[in-house]
Amino acid sequence: MRFLARREYSREELRRKLVPTLVEGEDLEAVLDDLSTRGWLSDTRYAEHAIRARSRRFGPLRMAQELRARGVDEESIQAGFRAAGEEGAASIERVWGSRFKTAPANEREKARQVRFLQARGFALDVIFRYFKNLKESP
Repeated sequence: MRFLARREYSREELRRKLVPTLVEGEDLEAVLDDLSTRGWLSDTRYAEHAIRARSRRFGPLRMAQELRARGVDEESIQAGFRAAGEEGAASIERVWGSRFKTAPANEREKARQVRFLQARGFALDVIFRYFKNLKESP
C-alpha cells in the first residue's frame, strides 16, 4: 500500500519491487490480484498516467516501448492511449519545436532532425509527412 500511495505502478513493476520483501509462505500473486480487484492497481491507469506525463517529450512508439519494458500488455497500452485522449497525443510539431526553430536547410540537417524525431518515438512516415507540410507552409 505504501508504494501505491506515492504513485501508480504497473503490476510487473510492483511485483519486482515486492519480491525482495516476501516472507516465506506469502502469495504475492494473491496480493496483486486483490489490489487489482479493489481497483488500486491497474495497468491501464498506469499506462494512461505515463502517456500523459511523457507525451510532451516523446512520440507514441517510444512511450509504447517504455510501457512494454515495464511489463504492461498491448491491450492496456492501447487503452491507456485512448484514455489519455488529446492530452496524451504527442505532437510532432511541439517535440520538433522544442529543439529546432527552422526547417532543415540541407540534407545533412534534415537527416539530423529526422534522427532526433525517430529517437523521440515518431514513425518515419509521420516525420516525412511533417517535413513535407513544413516545407509547403509559408
